[in-house]
This record gives sequence, C-alpha cells and structure tokens, in this order.
Amino acid sequence: MTRSQDPTSAISSVPVTLVETDRAALDRGIATSRRNYEASARKGRLDAVEVERRMALLTGTLEIADVGSCDLVIEAAYESMAVKQAIFTRLDAVAKPGAILASNTSFLDLDAIAAVTRRPEQVIGLHFFSPANVMRLLEVVRGARTAPAVVATALQLAKRIGKLPVLSGVCEGFIANRAMGARMAQADALALEGASPQQIDKVLVEYGFPMGAFQMLDLIGLDVIGRDATERTPMGDLVARGRLGQKSNGGFYDYDAQRRPTPSPVADEVIAALAAAKGIAWRSFTDQELQERLLYVVVNEGARILDEGIARRASDIDMALIAGYGWPVYTGGPMFWADTVGLPTIVATLAALAERHGPAFAPSPLLVRLAEGGGTLHRAVAAPPLPVLEGAVHG
Repeated sequence: MTRSQDPTSAISSVPVTLVETDRAALDRGIATSRRNYEASARKGRLDAVEVERRMALLTGTLEIADVGSCDLVIEAAYESMAVKQAIFTRLDAVAKPGAILASNTSFLDLDAIAAVTRRPEQVIGLHFFSPANVMRLLEVVRGARTAPAVVATALQLAKRIGKLPVLSGVCEGFIANRAMGARMAQADALALEGASPQQIDKVLVEYGFPMGAFQMLDLIGLDVIGRDATERTPMGDLVARGRLGQKSNGGFYDYDAQRRPTPSPVADEVIAALAAAKGIAWRSFTDQELQERLLYVVVNEGARILDEGIARRASDIDMALIAGYGWPVYTGGPMFWADTVGLPTIVATLAALAERHGPAFAPSPLLVRLAEGGGTLHRAVAAPPLPVLEGAVHG
C-alpha cells in the first residue's frame, strides 16, 4: 500500500491488521499511523493515552494469511488491475466465509476485481480520499452483485469512523474522481493550448479551491495516477524526466526546502515539447474562458453521472466534491452552483465549445432537458433511482 492511500489511521476504533509485502514497507506504515496520531495529539485532539490505545489496536504482519479471522479486509495497493486482481484472488482463498473484501480503488472496475473471487456478493469498494486520516469523504461503491447487507455494513462502518459516506455505482472514477477527472482533462488540454499551469491554478484558487489542479497533482505524486496510461500526457512526460511532484525533483512546479512552489522552466519545456509533437498551436486565454472550460465540464459530467444512475441524487455529487476535492462549500457544490449560473447559459457555452473542440463538450441529455424545461439540477435524482439503504445519508 502507498502512504497516501493508507486507511489504517482513519480506522481507529477497531482492531486492525496491517499487511505489507516487506518489512521496510510495514515499518513505514506503522510509523505513519503513529505519526498521524501524534500529530493529532500535538493539536490537542488526542492525549498520549489515546495515542497508545489506538496504536495497540494496530498489528503488523507480512503474512496475508493473518487476515483469515478478519470480518473486513481492505486492499489498498496502487492502481493496477492486474495487481488488485492478484491480491483479491489470494484474499478470497484465505479470508473466512462471510468476510467482506473491500477495495480502496479510486478508478478501476470493481466488478472486474470481484469477478476473480468466489464471493462477488461480499466485494465492495471503500474509496478513502487522501490523506485518509484527514479527508471525510468515503465513497462506498456497490458492485453489480454486492449484497445489500454488505452495503449497509459499509455505510455503518463509515459513520462509526467519522466519515461522510456517499453511495456510488460502478464506473471509471466513481463519482468524485470521474467528475473532477473532466476538470483535469481540461487543465491538461489548456496547458497544451498555451495557458500556463500557474494561470490555470490561479483561476481555480480564486474561484475558491484550496489549491489548483497542478498543485494537487504535485502533492499527490505524479507517479501515483495513470500508471497504465497509453497516451502521452504532460504528467507522464514529467514522470519520464524523473519529476514526481513535491516528493522528488518537483513536478509542474519547482519547490524549495519548505515545499514552496515556483514556476518550473523544466515543466514549461516539457509541455511546450508535447504541444509541438501533437501539432497544437498556442494562444492566450482570459480567466473567464479558463473557468468555463474547467468547471462547466464538471457540471456536465456530474449530470451524466446522475443520469446513468451512478449517483442517487445531485446533492450526493455536491457533497462528494466538497468533501473530497475541496470544491468551495459556499458555492453549494457544482450542481447547486450550476443553477446559480443558469443551466441555459451552461448548455449554450458547452454547445459552443463542442463545435470548436469536439463531442467531449456535448451537453448531457439531462442538462438539456432541465435547461429547456426550466428545471433545477441540484434537486435532480437518478432515474431510476438506486434503492435507498439505511445509513446512506450525509453526516
């Protein structure tokens, strides 16, 4: 498991067995949990006795068979389908009957992971957002064969450990990452068309996000996302140059010893070279143009997520993006904000962008229906809606 994905210190009220592949990784994982608890103690949220009580609930092992007595097993390996399927095959063999097998995958097909087990009804997604000990959002992902009792158990666990559970169906990226993936795709495209990472991030921060898209990638680590990507991207080309973000050699920005960012000539060179290789001509952008391209696509993707029944209601999407990505709460989230902008305005802008840039901007059928009928997006629900389950409410 990676340090950014480690959910162990987020689950502090029940015994946890941490399994790693080698001693060094195991020691780092346990040390990370202690460091997180001690940081909370320094802030007055815990006392020393509570730190030790929580650490006593954590047991480390190098043997996957040691999870055999666990009621719930959470896999938190990096985003590779082959790796996750191999782990689930092994877990299925050692976990006791009735044990729930959960994946912390942030993008991959949960049904394909469940398919390698003999208990797909016991497989569920528990997508903790990074850092897991801080971020409240927990996407509870129900597979095609996940049993309702397993979903209910996951929702109850989320509440017990102080998370905000949002129920999602299966699709690439689920709710939050899928919706915000549209923003990242446009950030990449705009950088290749001539907008600097600094201008793009400035627009997002001025809108109200705690950090910009490229600042966030540098924080997460450029090598964490897109390991199986087959197309050249600015991020992939930076990784090829050994630039992994804040943790190693900088990324889209350069960093000093205190991790303060400055514009990176190397990143600018990489982006310019890729734009030239793709035959993309550069131009200038206004901040308003950038905001529309970066945020209207999130609204549009959110409407698609709702129309497909991946989310139960528009407010779930708003809460997921507020809690998971820091979408400014005072806007109400993207779906609520879209109603304040005006759905006809957003649909018309998307249609114009689609004419210039292609079908990726085509307004979703739900947006078009609501704009033409005078409806509101933030009150919309899935049709047909997912069944309501006890516990599937916001805290």
